[in-house]
Amino acid sequence: MHRDADGTYRACVKGAPLELLARCDAIDREGTGTPLTEASRAEVVAAADDMAGQGLRVLAVARRRVPGPRPALGDLESELTLLGLSGMYDPPRPEVRDAVDACRRAGIRIVMVTGDHPLTAEAVARRVGIVRGPAPSVVTGAQLDALNDDGVDALLAGSTELLLCRVSPEHKMRVVTALQRRGEVVAVTGDGANDAPALKHADIGVAMGASGTDVAREAAVMVLLDDSFASISTAVEMGRSVYRNIRNFLIYLFSHNIAELVPILAAAFAGFPLVPITAVQILAIDLGSDVLPALALGAEPMEADVMDSPPRPRRERLFSTAVMGRILFLGGIQALGVCAVFLWHIHASGIPYADFTRDDPVYREAITMVQAGIVVSQFFNALAVRTDRQSVFRAGLLSNPWLIGAGCVGIALMAAISYAPPLQAIFNTAPLAPADWAVLAGFGALLLTAEEARKWVLRHRSGSPKEGT
Repeated sequence: MHRDADGTYRACVKGAPLELLARCDAIDREGTGTPLTEASRAEVVAAADDMAGQGLRVLAVARRRVPGPRPALGDLESELTLLGLSGMYDPPRPEVRDAVDACRRAGIRIVMVTGDHPLTAEAVARRVGIVRGPAPSVVTGAQLDALNDDGVDALLAGSTELLLCRVSPEHKMRVVTALQRRGEVVAVTGDGANDAPALKHADIGVAMGASGTDVAREAAVMVLLDDSFASISTAVEMGRSVYRNIRNFLIYLFSHNIAELVPILAAAFAGFPLVPITAVQILAIDLGSDVLPALALGAEPMEADVMDSPPRPRRERLFSTAVMGRILFLGGIQALGVCAVFLWHIHASGIPYADFTRDDPVYREAITMVQAGIVVSQFFNALAVRTDRQSVFRAGLLSNPWLIGAGCVGIALMAAISYAPPLQAIFNTAPLAPADWAVLAGFGALLLTAEEARKWVLRHRSGSPKEGT
């Protein structure tokens, strides 16, 4: 409301072009009000659409004379004179396009839900890479109201590039519910109070910390302090990396248990009266040689292809079929290696099984070979499990120096158990010859080669990731 110098009052009104245009009966052209004809209306609509197509948020501005400072509401919203259109441009952050590309590679589907004009929404979506095809599905809130639940499900299932425009909070809730009904994991971002219901109902509600309202922040489970969409992509990348590191940590720890168990079973089936590895040796491996490399695996840098695979199924267990298969694969190779060196050492001596005693030098060398074989193969195993699909040589053998250092500490401890007389007395071990270490290193290299071959097959058999939500 504005009071002019002559004492009269004037109301200034702004709003969406189509809504405000319907309340106008005149248009101001160079300071002169003329009746608003159908041709003039079409001209204004075309201008508004052209501005919206450039990614501008468009507002119409109008005015009218009113009888006093407190006019009735009906006087403010009728018989207006259109003054013009105002376009506002809110440029997307430069990092958003890269983040959208990363989400696409990761199989994450992005659905834009906005209150903006459809043309504005499509222009912005194209600018940041959400829309790339020639004909995305652009649906307004009014069109969404005309669809039943089956229609909404069909819309979400059939449209890879979907823009929902001119929507209300109820529409956002309906879309979230429909996606969850299809079994999707849904993340919703928002900053306003009207986003709060969808943020609360989503599997992951992400609110803006700097520009968001208190209601939005309270409804969300995650708050972005920098209000950047790129932070979501970074969080997904880091979360996937941590999950992979946990899995690799478990594969590393559990695979050598097979190498500890199988030789005992093999010796029992072969009728050998003594165990190939003693309980105190197993404790030395589990508590001495394996702890530091396992911790170093937890600090493994993220793989370059961590965002190049689709999201894992929401019901997938940590010990999935793939994880168990990898444990059996690596553990089986280790078990075959240590069984081979033990039986070879025993048979090469020519001594009958029944004549072996705990203090026999050949037996002590054989069990030392078994323990050293597990420790050395675990060094190569740690290198092998660092990556899921990428070659460890491409990732860089020295990119995790903590792991190399931890593995060397484990081998040094094993060498001390083999050569230091006080430790020989505790572990009942014997000194190993350089040729023995060379054989064990060969078995370790064989394990790494087999795992590299498995990764190569996996890389060449896998297709492009499918988009999820």
